Amino acid sequence: MKILHKEILARSNNLYIIRLEIIAPEISRKAKAGQFVVLMVNEKGERIPLTIVDKDIENATITLIFQEAGLTTKLLGRLNPGDSLYALVGPLGNPTEIERYGRVILVGGGVGIAEIYPVAKALKEKENQITTILGARTKDLLILEEKLKKISDEFYITTDDGTYGRKGFVTDILEELLSSKIKAMGYKLVYAVGPIPMMRRISEITSSYNIKTIVSLNAVMVDATGMCGCCRVTVAGKTYFSCIDGPEFDAHLVDWEELKKRNRIYQDKEKHICNLYRI
Repeated sequence: MKILHKEILARSNNLYIIRLEIIAPEISRKAKAGQFVVLMVNEKGERIPLTIVDKDIENATITLIFQEAGLTTKLLGRLNPGDSLYALVGPLGNPTEIERYGRVILVGGGVGIAEIYPVAKALKEKENQITTILGARTKDLLILEEKLKKISDEFYITTDDGTYGRKGFVTDILEELLSSKIKAMGYKLVYAVGPIPMMRRISEITSSYNIKTIVSLNAVMVDATGMCGCCRVTVAGKTYFSCIDGPEFDAHLVDWEELKKRNRIYQDKEKHICNLYRI
C-alpha cells in the first residue's frame, strides 16, 4: 500500500487533480475495468472509494486519480512517494460488461474522465469503434487527453469557458452526433461518468434514441460492503446499493432526483470539517 509515484495532472487556482501509483499486488492481479477500491489515509480517517484507473501486473501497482475536494482527498493529496496508506481494499464493485458492440460513445466530465479511461481501453481491445467526448470547466483541469486520443476513432473536447476545444458542454456534442435517427442507429452504447447533472442530461438525450446508456454513479459511500446503506440508489423503482450492485447502472432507469438529493446530505458537514482543519 506504499505510494510509488505521484503526479499533479491538473491545477487551477487551489483545485488539484492528482495521480497516484500504489503498490498493491493482489488488487492489480484481479482488477477489471469499472471496479474501484476503498482506502483510508489514516487510522481515524473516513473510507473513500476511488476508481482503479489503470494497473500494472508486472510491477504490482494500481493507478488512482482523484480531485482534492473534501477533507480526505486533501489529506490524500498531501502524501508523497514512500508514504503508505493506512488501509486499501479492492477490487470492489461489478466490472463493466465489455462486449463487441460496434460503435460506442464514451463521455467523461471533470475527474470522471479518469473513470472512462479503463473502460475505453477494454472496449478497444474488443475492437469497438470508440468516440470519446471529454469535458472540463477550463483547459487547466483537462486530464488524460493524449491517452484517450490514442485509443479513440473520433475525439472531441469541450470546456465551459472556451479555453480549449469547443466552448460548451459534452451534451452539445452528443446531441449533434445523435442529431438524426439514421446517425443514432449506428451507435450501440453510450457510457458516461461525470457530475450528476451531466449524466442525467445524457440519459435524457439517449433515451429519445433508445440507445443503451450506462453510467457509473458517484453515490456517497461509507462502508462499501452493502452494510451502511449510504450509497442507496433507486433504479427501475427498486433500491440498490452502488457499492455491491453497481457502481454502473442503466441510465434510463436511475432516479436522478433522489440521487442528487442524497449526494448533498453531508455537504455542510464536509465544509465544516475542512474549516476546522484549515484545509
